[in-house]
Amino acid sequence: MVRIFLRFILITMTLGFSSALVAEENSHEIKAVYDLKTGDSKTLERTLISGVMKNSVYYQDQLQEFRVKVVVHGDSYQFFQKDNNMAELGKRLKTLHESYGVEFEICKAGLKKNNIPEQSIYPFVKIIPNATIGLIGAQNKGYAYIPIH
Repeated sequence: MVRIFLRFILITMTLGFSSALVAEENSHEIKAVYDLKTGDSKTLERTLISGVMKNSVYYQDQLQEFRVKVVVHGDSYQFFQKDNNMAELGKRLKTLHESYGVEFEICKAGLKKNNIPEQSIYPFVKIIPNATIGLIGAQNKGYAYIPIH
């Protein structure tokens, strides 16, 4: 009976220690969801592209992972179309995705409303039913909300 009790205590302590490790591991992850609606390329460059790069360096120096999602809608569709006059900006957005792990999600309802074909969107951008679903989903997973309007 004493052995069973000691095994129970040992298992409980092990599980508790494992839970503490998981909690500590998750505390090194900083998450932000950008609500991208602006149609101004300077705002996009300054707030999203430069901001994500600088924040990534900051959190890396703090030994924390910076995870970013960007929900695209409003006037910002133009930045994510393959056949536009903003090829350099498209390359920088692709770099955010490939080098910084930024996840881009674009509103399908807005694409349809603006007569933008899905196949005209960069392949690194995930098409979601609507922007609200993307924002709610990210916030419910602990992402901090950052508007870029």
